[in-house]
Amino acid sequence: MLQFGDSMFPIGAFSFSSGLESAVQKGVVTNVATLRAFARTAVEQAARGDGIALIAAHRAATAGDVGTLTRIDAQVYARKLSDETRTMSIRMGKKFTEMGVEMVGAPLLYTWRERIESSATPGCYPIALAISFAVQNLPACQAFVVHQYGVATTILGAALRLMKVSHIETQKILYELTGQTEEMYATAAAARLSDMAAFAPLTEILAAVHTRAHVRLFMN
Repeated sequence: MLQFGDSMFPIGAFSFSSGLESAVQKGVVTNVATLRAFARTAVEQAARGDGIALIAAHRAATAGDVGTLTRIDAQVYARKLSDETRTMSIRMGKKFTEMGVEMVGAPLLYTWRERIESSATPGCYPIALAISFAVQNLPACQAFVVHQYGVATTILGAALRLMKVSHIETQKILYELTGQTEEMYATAAAARLSDMAAFAPLTEILAAVHTRAHVRLFMN
């Protein structure tokens, strides 16, 4: 779990800011307090969206149900409203699947890679994460922890490059956010797939703004 959740795991997460770059440029995030609020919103949104799909996908992967995995993947992709958000999810998902094939080598991972390469499924990140953990007999709760941790660290890592904030301040925010993971998992695990929903329209607006930005450090 620690290895696959490490920010150094080579799936390209460092190339994305999850909307923070536009938030800083437009004055939505200006200090530690607004950064904390932005990161908390992103983590909560992830739990109520991709987190629900991840848990459902883990169940399907445990059962070896590729058809259900494909349907879940399509629903995750459909809920990514901006091109940049879709790009982030499918690029990280493809790389995560490829790494799983090389490191773990389970048959389901080979099958999923083939479906991605043949464009039979988008290959979104939370689905790839769920499959990888399921084939290693790692529980869904651990996959959820890695997913939520990744959302937070992507934003906080970007913050260190985009604004005047210290490592101590970002670590304090991360500690606070990870303390909420257990409660978020309980809520997501009890939800239905149809309950997946975004609730932060400003995030989508910032993503749209970013596509037309003249200066960009991150891919989203």
